[in-house]
Amino acid sequence: MTDEQRYSRAELTAVLGVSPEQVDRLWNAFGFARRQTDAKIFSQHDLDALRLFVVASRVIPDDEQVATARAIGQSAARLADWQADMLLDLDRNPAITWSIDDMARAMSTIQTMVWRRHLEAALERDVAQVDPTAAESQRLAGVRTTEVVGFADIVGFTSLSRRIDLPDLEVLLEAFENRVHAVITAHGGQVVKTLGDAVLFTNTDVASAASTAVQIQEEVADVDPVPPLRIGLAYGEILNRHGDVFGEPVNIASRLCGSARPGTTLIDAALAEAIGRDEGQGLRIRPIPTLSVRGYRRLKASTLTQARPARD
Repeated sequence: MTDEQRYSRAELTAVLGVSPEQVDRLWNAFGFARRQTDAKIFSQHDLDALRLFVVASRVIPDDEQVATARAIGQSAARLADWQADMLLDLDRNPAITWSIDDMARAMSTIQTMVWRRHLEAALERDVAQVDPTAAESQRLAGVRTTEVVGFADIVGFTSLSRRIDLPDLEVLLEAFENRVHAVITAHGGQVVKTLGDAVLFTNTDVASAASTAVQIQEEVADVDPVPPLRIGLAYGEILNRHGDVFGEPVNIASRLCGSARPGTTLIDAALAEAIGRDEGQGLRIRPIPTLSVRGYRRLKASTLTQARPARD
């Protein structure tokens, strides 16, 4: 898979017409160590990619370029780590005749298709949210949207991970992630990231987000060996930046998740108001005493459950 190494650091910077420090800064932001050597360590693909950043530097501030490179690098590194493990496992399977290079090329084709589809969906979702009258610096900083933010995490994961073997831990996490991801995407939501024993997700539709939480609790309750979950949901304006989300709803959802009892979902006052108290929607909202959590001394919250059918 390795491309032919054609350029030294000095040769690369000369071709690009930039300083070595600028190349080092971008290379490091991508997640690669700076190598002070005269050896040829850069390929033609490296040169072509870095040239795009050099051209973009005419219109995009340097700090924004570095932030973009860092976001790409972090996401790609995590994906590559998982793919390398999978390819090595497949390579050890005698029934598979493809070489690692063959499998990697096939994976690259699939990955490009999936990325393009996600990019199209993200552009369609976000383009209407961009304010054309906003300052250029504000538009480059990220997209502001009003969404529901959700955290779902496994109760008692830290102590559990100390008691079970790593293979069993992998089975647990795989079952948790598979089921939770499937429910989130089925309701039109987006998985922002997984954080070990937790998943951060968003949804632009209030009812769909609430139904997501209810269904996750119902389905995970029947999945062995996943322990009970806690879920926190909050509604409001957030900042979407480089594939991550920021803002008060993110903080509140995290605090609610940490305060929820095993197998329950807590929502903030803004989401409770948006959903309404009409149990005809199939949802039941019940206020609880105000919470005192880090950053919020009197946080209003409610439990969210599936409404039970009325008795005759």
